[in-house]
Amino acid sequence: MAEAKQHKNIAENRRARFDYEISDTYEAGLELSGMEAKSARLGGMNLSGSHALVKKGEVWLLNSQIMPFQPKNAGSDYEPTRFRRLLLHGAEIAILANRLQEKGWSLVPLRAYLKKNLVKVELGLGRSKKAHDKRDTIKKRDVKREIDRSRAR
Repeated sequence: MAEAKQHKNIAENRRARFDYEISDTYEAGLELSGMEAKSARLGGMNLSGSHALVKKGEVWLLNSQIMPFQPKNAGSDYEPTRFRRLLLHGAEIAILANRLQEKGWSLVPLRAYLKKNLVKVELGLGRSKKAHDKRDTIKKRDVKREIDRSRAR
């Protein structure tokens, strides 16, 4: 997925790869209102603590925050954490629905980015890591950091 690195990141869920062992990734469009799209393009989006689910043949993004572009002009009924529909092909939704029915699988947003001026979300299908797996990840990261420091000297 080398081409995805060329796109401008809007938001990133840094805990996702730490808390989950990601097996597959999917690119989904994000259905937004005009005010939300403008705010998201300028970085007013937060994916931490969010997840996605398949319900009635549609994929929904839950607990993501998009702050209003102009808070004083936002309507009184604006909800920054509302459920937002993710746009995927029907075949991809069917695959995700089957995998999510198996025990232990979760659909987690990894990052949001701009692609041809559209807001896209990279979804990761993964299993939750156990505590000992997280400790191993921390150890590997610390060892890599020490190696990089010693090379820099």
